[in-house]
Amino acid sequence: MRLTNNEIERYSRQIILKDIGVSGQKKLKKSRVLIVGLGGLGCPAAEYLSRAGVGTIGLIDHDKVNLSNIHRQSMFTASDINKYKVDVVKQRIKKVNSYVKIKSFKKKIDDFNIKKIIQSFDIIIDGTDNFTSKFLINKFSKILKKVFISGAIGKFDGHIFGFNFSKKTKPCLESFYQGIPDDNIASCEEDGVIGTVAGLVGNIQANEAIKHIINIGKCLNGKVLIINLLNLEFRICNLIK
Repeated sequence: MRLTNNEIERYSRQIILKDIGVSGQKKLKKSRVLIVGLGGLGCPAAEYLSRAGVGTIGLIDHDKVNLSNIHRQSMFTASDINKYKVDVVKQRIKKVNSYVKIKSFKKKIDDFNIKKIIQSFDIIIDGTDNFTSKFLINKFSKILKKVFISGAIGKFDGHIFGFNFSKKTKPCLESFYQGIPDDNIASCEEDGVIGTVAGLVGNIQANEAIKHIINIGKCLNGKVLIINLLNLEFRICNLIK
Protein backbone atom coordinates (compact mmCIF):
# COMPACT_ATOMS: atom_id res chain seq x y z
CA MET A 1 0.00 0.00 0.00
CA ARG A 2 1.35 3.42 -0.96
CA LEU A 3 0.48 6.97 -0.01
CA THR A 4 -0.19 9.53 -2.71
CA ASN A 5 1.55 12.91 -2.68
CA ASN A 6 -1.79 14.43 -1.69
CA GLU A 7 -2.10 12.08 1.27
CA ILE A 8 1.45 12.79 2.40
CA GLU A 9 0.70 16.52 2.39
CA ARG A 10 -2.70 16.03 4.06
CA TYR A 11 -1.25 14.02 6.96
CA SER A 12 2.17 15.70 7.06
CA ARG A 13 1.77 17.10 10.60
CA GLN A 14 1.26 13.63 12.06
CA ILE A 15 3.59 11.78 9.69
CA ILE A 16 6.39 13.94 11.03
CA LEU A 17 5.85 12.45 14.49
CA LYS A 18 8.49 9.77 15.09
CA ASP A 19 5.88 7.44 16.62
CA ILE A 20 3.78 7.55 13.44
CA GLY A 21 5.80 8.26 10.30
CA VAL A 22 4.90 6.90 6.86
CA SER A 23 4.64 3.33 8.15
CA GLY A 24 2.11 4.36 10.81
CA GLN A 25 0.09 6.33 8.28
CA LYS A 26 -0.10 3.26 6.06
CA LYS A 27 -1.43 1.26 9.01
CA LEU A 28 -4.13 3.87 9.51
CA LYS A 29 -5.03 3.70 5.83
CA LYS A 30 -5.44 -0.10 6.05
CA SER A 31 -7.45 0.00 9.29
CA ARG A 32 -11.19 -0.55 9.69
CA VAL A 33 -13.02 1.10 12.60
CA LEU A 34 -16.72 0.76 13.43
CA ILE A 35 -18.48 3.50 15.40
CA VAL A 36 -21.72 2.40 17.03
CA GLY A 37 -23.91 5.38 17.90
CA LEU A 38 -23.50 8.80 16.30
CA GLY A 39 -24.24 11.00 19.29
CA GLY A 40 -22.03 13.06 21.55
CA LEU A 41 -19.25 10.46 21.49
CA GLY A 42 -19.59 9.03 18.00
CA CYS A 43 -19.53 12.41 16.26
CA PRO A 44 -16.08 13.59 17.44
CA ALA A 45 -14.69 10.06 17.13
CA ALA A 46 -15.86 9.84 13.50
CA GLU A 47 -14.58 13.30 12.66
CA TYR A 48 -11.07 12.89 14.05
CA LEU A 49 -10.56 9.34 12.82
CA SER A 50 -11.47 10.51 9.32
CA ARG A 51 -9.08 13.46 9.61
CA ALA A 52 -6.34 11.10 10.82
CA GLY A 53 -6.70 8.94 7.71
CA VAL A 54 -8.40 5.77 8.92
CA GLY A 55 -9.08 3.89 5.69
CA THR A 56 -12.55 2.46 6.38
CA ILE A 57 -15.03 3.81 8.91
CA GLY A 58 -18.29 2.07 9.71
CA LEU A 59 -21.22 4.10 11.01
CA ILE A 60 -24.28 2.62 12.68
CA ASP A 61 -27.26 4.53 14.07
CA HIS A 62 -31.01 4.41 13.50
CA ASP A 63 -31.92 7.84 14.89
CA LYS A 64 -32.66 11.19 13.29
CA VAL A 65 -31.15 14.49 14.41
CA ASN A 66 -33.24 16.55 16.82
CA LEU A 67 -32.73 20.03 18.24
CA SER A 68 -31.51 18.84 21.66
CA ASN A 69 -28.65 16.88 20.00
CA ILE A 70 -26.88 19.90 18.58
CA HIS A 71 -25.30 21.26 21.78
CA ARG A 72 -23.05 18.21 22.13
CA GLN A 73 -23.13 16.29 18.82
CA SER A 74 -20.52 18.15 16.82
CA MET A 75 -21.27 16.86 13.31
CA PHE A 76 -24.79 18.34 13.21
CA THR A 77 -26.29 21.78 12.60
CA ALA A 78 -29.84 23.10 12.78
CA SER A 79 -30.27 22.39 9.06
CA ASP A 80 -29.81 18.64 9.78
CA ILE A 81 -32.85 18.30 12.06
CA ASN A 82 -35.04 15.32 11.07
CA LYS A 83 -32.32 13.87 8.85
CA TYR A 84 -30.85 10.45 9.61
CA LYS A 85 -27.61 10.75 11.56
CA VAL A 86 -25.75 8.18 9.45
CA ASP A 87 -26.56 10.11 6.28
CA VAL A 88 -25.41 13.44 7.70
CA VAL A 89 -22.16 12.07 9.18
CA LYS A 90 -21.34 10.19 5.98
CA GLN A 91 -21.71 13.39 3.96
CA ARG A 92 -19.65 15.39 6.45
CA ILE A 93 -16.81 12.85 6.42
CA LYS A 94 -16.72 12.82 2.63
CA LYS A 95 -16.31 16.61 2.68
CA VAL A 96 -13.53 16.33 5.26
CA ASN A 97 -11.62 13.44 3.65
CA SER A 98 -12.69 11.85 0.38
CA TYR A 99 -10.06 9.12 0.81
CA VAL A 100 -12.06 7.49 3.62
CA LYS A 101 -14.36 4.61 2.71
CA ILE A 102 -17.66 4.75 4.57
CA LYS A 103 -19.88 1.79 5.37
CA SER A 104 -23.14 3.01 6.91
CA PHE A 105 -25.86 1.01 8.64
CA LYS A 106 -29.18 2.77 9.21
CA LYS A 107 -30.38 0.38 11.87
CA LYS A 108 -30.28 -0.37 15.58
CA ILE A 109 -27.72 -2.95 16.57
CA ASP A 110 -29.24 -6.10 18.05
CA ASP A 111 -28.62 -9.80 18.68
CA PHE A 112 -29.53 -10.69 15.11
CA ASN A 113 -27.34 -8.26 13.13
CA ILE A 114 -24.37 -7.47 15.37
CA LYS A 115 -22.11 -10.36 14.42
CA LYS A 116 -22.47 -9.76 10.70
CA ILE A 117 -21.83 -6.05 11.11
CA ILE A 118 -18.79 -6.01 13.40
CA GLN A 119 -16.91 -9.06 12.14
CA SER A 120 -15.23 -7.17 9.27
CA PHE A 121 -13.88 -4.35 11.48
CA ASP A 122 -10.71 -4.30 13.59
CA ILE A 123 -11.77 -1.83 16.26
CA ILE A 124 -15.22 -1.17 17.70
CA ILE A 125 -15.95 2.22 19.26
CA ASP A 126 -19.04 2.30 21.45
CA GLY A 127 -20.83 5.64 21.50
CA THR A 128 -24.23 4.28 22.52
CA ASP A 129 -26.30 5.76 25.33
CA ASN A 130 -27.82 2.62 26.87
CA PHE A 131 -26.39 -0.31 28.79
CA THR A 132 -28.23 -2.97 26.81
CA SER A 133 -26.36 -1.99 23.64
CA LYS A 134 -23.05 -1.54 25.44
CA PHE A 135 -23.14 -5.02 26.93
CA LEU A 136 -24.20 -6.52 23.59
CA ILE A 137 -21.24 -4.89 21.82
CA ASN A 138 -18.94 -5.96 24.66
CA LYS A 139 -20.13 -9.57 24.33
CA PHE A 140 -19.59 -9.88 20.59
CA SER A 141 -16.33 -7.90 20.58
CA LYS A 142 -15.08 -10.49 23.05
CA ILE A 143 -16.38 -13.43 20.98
CA LEU A 144 -14.86 -12.07 17.76
CA LYS A 145 -11.62 -10.96 19.48
CA LYS A 146 -11.89 -7.28 18.57
CA VAL A 147 -10.47 -4.15 20.17
CA PHE A 148 -13.38 -2.58 22.05
CA ILE A 149 -13.33 1.07 23.20
CA SER A 150 -16.40 2.14 25.15
CA GLY A 151 -17.39 5.56 26.44
CA ALA A 152 -20.04 6.89 28.80
CA ILE A 153 -20.93 10.44 29.89
CA GLY A 154 -23.21 12.21 32.31
CA LYS A 155 -23.25 15.65 33.98
CA PHE A 156 -19.54 16.69 34.09
CA ASP A 157 -18.25 13.10 34.15
CA GLY A 158 -16.87 10.71 31.58
CA HIS A 159 -15.63 7.12 31.47
CA ILE A 160 -13.47 5.55 28.75
CA PHE A 161 -12.94 1.77 28.80
CA GLY A 162 -10.44 -0.11 26.64
CA PHE A 163 -10.21 -3.84 25.94
CA ASN A 164 -8.06 -5.68 23.42
CA PHE A 165 -9.86 -9.00 23.13
CA SER A 166 -7.40 -10.22 20.49
CA LYS A 167 -5.06 -10.73 23.44
CA LYS A 168 -5.67 -12.51 26.72
CA THR A 169 -7.67 -9.71 28.31
CA LYS A 170 -9.54 -11.13 31.28
CA PRO A 171 -11.66 -8.16 32.38
CA CYS A 172 -14.44 -6.69 30.24
CA LEU A 173 -17.22 -4.14 30.67
CA GLU A 174 -18.97 -6.45 33.12
CA SER A 175 -15.95 -6.17 35.41
CA PHE A 176 -16.85 -2.54 36.07
CA TYR A 177 -20.64 -2.63 36.15
CA GLN A 178 -21.06 -6.13 37.65
CA GLY A 179 -24.08 -6.82 35.44
CA ILE A 180 -26.35 -4.75 33.22
CA PRO A 181 -27.64 -1.65 35.05
CA ASP A 182 -31.17 -0.41 34.48
CA ASP A 183 -31.16 1.89 31.44
CA ASN A 184 -33.65 4.10 33.28
CA ILE A 185 -31.34 4.73 36.24
CA ALA A 186 -29.61 7.71 34.65
CA SER A 187 -29.52 9.37 31.27
CA CYS A 188 -28.42 12.65 29.70
CA GLU A 189 -32.09 13.42 29.13
CA GLU A 190 -32.84 13.24 32.86
CA ASP A 191 -29.54 14.13 34.55
CA GLY A 192 -28.05 16.42 31.91
CA VAL A 193 -24.54 16.62 30.46
CA ILE A 194 -22.13 19.37 29.50
CA GLY A 195 -21.24 19.20 25.81
CA THR A 196 -17.49 19.54 26.38
CA VAL A 197 -17.44 16.21 28.25
CA ALA A 198 -18.86 14.47 25.17
CA GLY A 199 -16.26 16.06 22.91
CA LEU A 200 -13.38 15.12 25.19
CA VAL A 201 -14.48 11.52 25.73
CA GLY A 202 -15.17 10.95 22.01
CA ASN A 203 -11.75 12.33 21.10
CA ILE A 204 -10.01 10.15 23.68
CA GLN A 205 -11.80 7.13 22.19
CA ALA A 206 -10.50 8.12 18.75
CA ASN A 207 -7.01 8.60 20.15
CA GLU A 208 -7.09 5.15 21.78
CA ALA A 209 -8.11 3.65 18.43
CA ILE A 210 -5.19 5.36 16.67
CA LYS A 211 -2.72 4.04 19.26
CA HIS A 212 -4.07 0.51 18.86
CA ILE A 213 -3.83 0.71 15.06
CA ILE A 214 -0.23 1.92 15.03
CA ASN A 215 0.75 0.00 18.18
CA ILE A 216 2.20 2.96 20.07
CA GLY A 217 2.02 4.31 23.60
CA LYS A 218 0.01 2.98 26.52
CA CYS A 219 -3.55 1.91 25.78
CA LEU A 220 -6.49 1.41 28.13
CA ASN A 221 -6.42 -2.37 27.89
CA GLY A 222 -8.41 -3.70 30.82
CA LYS A 223 -8.56 -0.23 32.34
CA VAL A 224 -10.98 2.66 32.72
CA LEU A 225 -10.12 6.36 32.53
CA ILE A 226 -12.47 8.36 34.76
CA ILE A 227 -12.68 12.12 34.25
CA ASN A 228 -14.52 14.90 36.02
CA LEU A 229 -14.33 18.25 34.26
CA LEU A 230 -16.07 20.19 37.03
CA ASN A 231 -13.19 19.58 39.44
CA LEU A 232 -10.60 18.75 36.75
CA GLU A 233 -9.95 15.23 38.07
CA PHE A 234 -8.48 12.40 35.98
CA ARG A 235 -7.68 8.88 37.17
CA ILE A 236 -7.05 5.46 35.64
CA CYS A 237 -8.29 2.29 37.35
CA ASN A 238 -7.34 -1.30 36.58
CA LEU A 239 -10.29 -3.65 36.13
CA ILE A 240 -10.31 -7.12 37.65
CA LYS A 241 -12.46 -9.93 36.31
